[in-house]
Amino acid sequence: MTVEEIREELEQKADEEYRKFHSKLLPGTENILGVRIPELRKIAKRMVKDDWRFYLNEAPDKYYEEDMLRGFIIGYADMTLEERMRVIADFLPSIQNWAVCDSFCSTLKFTKKYQAQMWNFIKPYFQSESVYEIRFAAAMALDYYRMPEYAQEVFVFFDHVKNKDYYVQMAIAWAVSVYYIYLPEITEDYIRHNALDDFTHNKAIQKICESYRVEKETKARLRTLKRKQKQ
Repeated sequence: MTVEEIREELEQKADEEYRKFHSKLLPGTENILGVRIPELRKIAKRMVKDDWRFYLNEAPDKYYEEDMLRGFIIGYADMTLEERMRVIADFLPSIQNWAVCDSFCSTLKFTKKYQAQMWNFIKPYFQSESVYEIRFAAAMALDYYRMPEYAQEVFVFFDHVKNKDYYVQMAIAWAVSVYYIYLPEITEDYIRHNALDDFTHNKAIQKICESYRVEKETKARLRTLKRKQKQ
């Protein structure tokens, strides 16, 4: 299929009500058609059975859904680790919102097979100046590295992120809250001694306290660790 044929299929699958709903979650993203994620995944899985590289090479980005498709193809297609790292690096600069970033990361499940190699690939992105490259690193840590042997190094990287963009701060806060679910003792010690900015620190505690998997007594204790933020 050509880029134009795939674009026509996306336009046909567009749901106006879903477009309105999803657009509210992505302020500033004006090119949303309204194709639901399960439909995009189905299309991507079909595309990787054929010549999928043409789509990445063409890099279509008229619609938000085309960015999603490219990310899903990278996750689903059969390729070597070296090629996958290369196409991930090529794709990352095109990410313009949290939804593409997070959906992309959740699709890179091959990471579980190549954990050490991928960790070495991911780490430099914590030091990027790009909002969504930093968010990529944080989301990958959240999705695939929430175990004791990685946690301390992940937390050091979180502490050294100084980018104050909201979508960076929220990604790190979200990640810390999930680490708490899986590694409560290690993560609580980090919460007590971290070098995060006040907003991210407090937001992480808020996210933990919103979880139904955390006991009331624990939530009460964690709330005492919130910081007063400067006005």
